[in-house]
Amino acid sequence: MTDQLTADAAGAPTQHVGAGILSRVAAMVCMATMFALVKWVSLRGVPVFETLFFRSVFGFLPLAVYIVRAGGMSVMRTTRPVGHLVRAAIGLLGVVGGYMAVAHLPLTEATALQFSAPLFMTALSALILREHVGRHRWAAVAIGFIGVMIMVRPEPTHMANIGTAFALIGAVGSAGAMIAIRQISRTEPGPRIVFYFTVTGMVVGLASAPFGWVKPDPLTLAALVGAGLAGAFGQLLLTQALRLAPVAVVAPFDYTQLLWAGLIAFFAWGEVPRPAMLAGAAVVAASGLYIVYREARLRAAARGR
Repeated sequence: MTDQLTADAAGAPTQHVGAGILSRVAAMVCMATMFALVKWVSLRGVPVFETLFFRSVFGFLPLAVYIVRAGGMSVMRTTRPVGHLVRAAIGLLGVVGGYMAVAHLPLTEATALQFSAPLFMTALSALILREHVGRHRWAAVAIGFIGVMIMVRPEPTHMANIGTAFALIGAVGSAGAMIAIRQISRTEPGPRIVFYFTVTGMVVGLASAPFGWVKPDPLTLAALVGAGLAGAFGQLLLTQALRLAPVAVVAPFDYTQLLWAGLIAFFAWGEVPRPAMLAGAAVVAASGLYIVYREARLRAAARGR
């Protein structure tokens, strides 16, 4: 779910910046926990699409809140089923890519590569939506991609790493989903978009059952449920953060997810981030923050006209 989507669901904001920042940081703790549990169950042989099913099922927890607040099930009626299907397909590409990345890469590295999604979104918004992207933001995108190249180490052997490929596919999918949401949200409310995406995730995950689901033991089942709940509460906290403070204020705290992922990975698997990965992540974070800053300035200038 994107900032735009959660903002739609949040309603009119009441400004409590400190609480908004805390909610955003707590959301990043939840997201880091979710991806750590996804990695843990993958190491125990659980297929990615089975994990997707559990994540989608428990994703209905915040969705129920949205539906109630938006006026009940009547808000789910749509005249744009194809638009929802396209958004869901692109979004699922991002989710599956991200899950596959954490299954094949160190958790911190997979998390860092996810932060290239805003760079892809900026580029795609110019190419697909024909939005104006000025030279400052194009420069930030270019610098950000240099950071990505530092992280993935452009050596033939490493570039062929399946985890790196999935991480970048996940980032492109996430960016594409944001673009699709921008288009469909002109007529569709946030809860409706989340509803159809969640249902699609459940159906796709369940459809994979004949092709290799495993029967989880009680501990693995608890981890699957925990991943679903962590993702669900993370989305609620993202919404809460946007209700309490402006996007430009809370968005920079998304990068704390890298810290939480690093701590979890160190204590759970003894992972120590590579210096090149940290350097590249810093470049990507700086470029992403600059894009947020420029967009905030442009929006403020537009409102002041």
